[in-house]
Amino acid sequence: MDAWEQLVTSALLGTDRKPPPSGGGEDAPAALLGAAATHTLRRRAGLRPGTAGAVVEVAPVDERGALPEGARRRLGHLLAGRAAPAPAGGRRGAAPDLTELLPQWLAAANEHGYRAPAAALPALLDAARARTDLRSQALTFAGPRGLWLARLNPDWKFALRGAGGAGGALPDPADAVAVRALWEEGLFAERVALLAAVRARDPDRGRELLAASWASERAEDRLMFLDSLRAGLAPADEEFLEAALADRSRNVRATAAELLSALPASALACRMAERAASCVSLDRTAGAETLVVEAPHECDAGMRRDGVSPTPPTGRGERSWWLGQLVEAAPLAFWPARFGGRGPAEIVALPVTDDWRPELHAAWCRAAVRQRDADWSRALLGAPSAPQATGPGTASLAERAQLLSTLPAAERAAWVASFIAAHGLSEAFQLLGVCAVPWAEPLGGAVVDALDIARDAGSYPWSFSGVMGLAERCLAPAAAPQLAALTTLPAEPEDASPGAAGYWSEAFQRLVSTLELRAAMHAELAGAGG
Repeated sequence: MDAWEQLVTSALLGTDRKPPPSGGGEDAPAALLGAAATHTLRRRAGLRPGTAGAVVEVAPVDERGALPEGARRRLGHLLAGRAAPAPAGGRRGAAPDLTELLPQWLAAANEHGYRAPAAALPALLDAARARTDLRSQALTFAGPRGLWLARLNPDWKFALRGAGGAGGALPDPADAVAVRALWEEGLFAERVALLAAVRARDPDRGRELLAASWASERAEDRLMFLDSLRAGLAPADEEFLEAALADRSRNVRATAAELLSALPASALACRMAERAASCVSLDRTAGAETLVVEAPHECDAGMRRDGVSPTPPTGRGERSWWLGQLVEAAPLAFWPARFGGRGPAEIVALPVTDDWRPELHAAWCRAAVRQRDADWSRALLGAPSAPQATGPGTASLAERAQLLSTLPAAERAAWVASFIAAHGLSEAFQLLGVCAVPWAEPLGGAVVDALDIARDAGSYPWSFSGVMGLAERCLAPAAAPQLAALTTLPAEPEDASPGAAGYWSEAFQRLVSTLELRAAMHAELAGAGG
């Protein structure tokens, strides 16, 4: 090493200032290079072989079908374009945003049951590493070979944590021996996926699998496992969930209480109904029948055990906080009998004393979402054309979106279309997000009409960028011909925002080209035009 360091020093300082050990005079530079070559060869020849590493296991076979050629090329373009730089000036331009199309492509490819091309796996895992929203679909598409490859690169270790059973890695739920072995020895994500798979096939067996190791699980793991019981939740789960109400973890207790309240015949639901009945009653003594509310004066030990949080958020009163939790956890089927056989719409229409109406209706909204009760959701949503501040239920768009999620897809789309026709797009963004994709009519037409009206009015196009982005992902590709007429550059009204017409034209061009690209993607995955 000393000789090598002398050669390096001579090379750095120059042979004039630091001649090489072999001298060389005028030929010193050549002598230096010759000595370095000789020394390098000597070092390489004398290198001792290292210990052989473990032989890498053979990649598993993926039996799924191969992608059509056109779809394979499209995947390469989407993966190459996922990190494309934004256009100068902040404007998106008229070209489709490939980053937003990749999730749809992956979902469609998984629906067709294709396997990922082996050469695309590194780029696919890199994309999933960069974007958590891609991981589920990307790992499913990558399949067993993707997990095999992820084990060889620490940068892809997220796949081992979060893949679970992606790509067929789980045993058959009917294979009791293999299920027990993976449950006892598998990674946490594999165990979560295994519990979900067993639960989907045999809910009772899934619960028994969890109960066998429950006492030895960590608190954070118990919480995740308990959440898996949502699928297939049934009265047979009540005994296990009642025991979980005494868990050491507050979050586990709260989740157990939430699940029990979704079982209308559970003992906890009955206890909550009794408490709620003592707080909300029907007063028939006045001229008009009125709901009277008397919120709890304390949060006793029984309420805390049943999941009622005693400490309200900042700015919230204790009594209203406790009342909301009791009403939310009470079975909605309890209220019609409590109020003389009235249906949900009639109950929601009753006046409420002492300004308790917003609190009571908000709690019923949360109960309708938790219990997936479409009748109560319809009553609390009211007519889509009604002013938001005066309608039943809640004025919160976020809570309205949750209520809509309990309705059938077609009814949901029709309600949001009527809401847009009455109130425009500015308030509809969250509601659009819960509608099934692609948007069914009349919703798609309502969105296009509202965008056309906003453009003709000279509105700020930037105010509708969120809706435009949703439309690119959610409008049916068949709407592209209807939108083509909107890509032209219109004359700007005198009171329009400067440059708005150009932005609108560009946005509609991007929307049309994106819809056309989505149509091409689906055709390629179907094997057409490959």
